[in-house]
Amino acid sequence: MELAFYGSSVVAILATLGVITGTNPMHALLYLIVSLIAVGMIFFSLGASFVGAMQVIVYAGAIMVLFVFVVMMLNLGTAQEQERQWLRPITWIGPLILSAGQMAVFYAALHGVPGIITGEPITAKQVGIALYGPYVLAVELASLLLLAGLVAAYHLGRESQRGDIISTRNEEDDA
Repeated sequence: MELAFYGSSVVAILATLGVITGTNPMHALLYLIVSLIAVGMIFFSLGASFVGAMQVIVYAGAIMVLFVFVVMMLNLGTAQEQERQWLRPITWIGPLILSAGQMAVFYAALHGVPGIITGEPITAKQVGIALYGPYVLAVELASLLLLAGLVAAYHLGRESQRGDIISTRNEEDDA
């Protein structure tokens, strides 16, 4: 079929395996960034350039930067020791190889190598019409699931205040 699709798929699968099997959180984040960029390239190769751009900008850009900051703020050891581990070449070999493979596919796609990306591009308007046309029920169900997750995260993350029903019951059980 298309070299860009299959090449990016292989990179995405290998990078995702690196995320799953990685024991160091920083290594896992590097592999996750490579995987998300590869998924964005898969969308580009299928003609969904809007979705591919959103994948790279939102997930690989914004959310992964947030994850990296969280891992850095957790301070999982002394600063010098942690930086020494991050700067070892073995740390960067896997993500570097996968990124180089992804960049080779991306370079070939940008320079018009025949057979890399074919098909018609899909515009943002077409995505919106498809989402809010026949798939409007699925979109609304997904939004309800996200709302339920937000409410659950709020209740799980908040501290119980004196006078809450939960803390009152716990105080009665202790007495």
